[in-house]
Amino acid sequence: MPKKKNGKARDEAEPLKAKAYEKELKKLHVELVKLQEWVKAEGQKICVVFEGRDGAGKGGVIKAITERVSPRVFRVVALPAPSEREKSQMYIQRYIGHLPAAGEIVIFDRSWYNRAGVERVMGFCDEKAVRKFLREAPLVENAMIDSGVLLMKYWLEVSMEEQEQRLRGRIEDGRKLWKLSPMDLESYTRWDDYTRARDEMFAATDTKDAPWFVVRSDDKRRARLNLIRHLLSRIPYRDVTRKLTKVKLPRRKKSSLRQSKYPFKYVPEKY
Repeated sequence: MPKKKNGKARDEAEPLKAKAYEKELKKLHVELVKLQEWVKAEGQKICVVFEGRDGAGKGGVIKAITERVSPRVFRVVALPAPSEREKSQMYIQRYIGHLPAAGEIVIFDRSWYNRAGVERVMGFCDEKAVRKFLREAPLVENAMIDSGVLLMKYWLEVSMEEQEQRLRGRIEDGRKLWKLSPMDLESYTRWDDYTRARDEMFAATDTKDAPWFVVRSDDKRRARLNLIRHLLSRIPYRDVTRKLTKVKLPRRKKSSLRQSKYPFKYVPEKY
């Protein structure tokens, strides 16, 4: 039963207002900067996996996480379909090179779990390959963890009705057309297949050392805040930015240069 807030079930709660969302997000962005500086200072390695149905809001969550931090520390990996060469490799091989080094946080916008999800549902691999993957994935993830990687896995869960609304929005909004692929349209008709694939994936890979966490994402703003807060709570970072907050700008000499005579080509100011 969903938890109640202000007398309403969580699923029936009103969408979070933009002002309240921005206020809370600003606080979380400050914490993400602290996390970033701690990861750099301590040489930590963090890997965050995002999975979910099409239209579940993975891209929005990732943008909310990364918009105020350094792309040199927070690195987003969103691999295209494998090449013919990559198809001939060990399945996990194309992902290994993207795992974090010391001082990095790598975010996978879809990951090696494609094999248990889209590849399985769309028939891009056979059941034998899927079973092999589900059996071996926990072993590979244990090896990552043993090497010092802090691994976290999130599944964004969207309702059938909300997914339909978002996909229709992509069709009707020219700014979002790039988000809509033939694969999205085909997978839209296979809701139950994806549900079964998700449940089997969880049963095999939701382990003690690398558990799955599910985020209900019909309300995008609440989902982003809840996920970021949970992510921060799972990492034992500490604030190493206090020295930075005491920095003062030095006095600057008054410029003695005259205005440049170079004929700069300025962009027309139409706004």
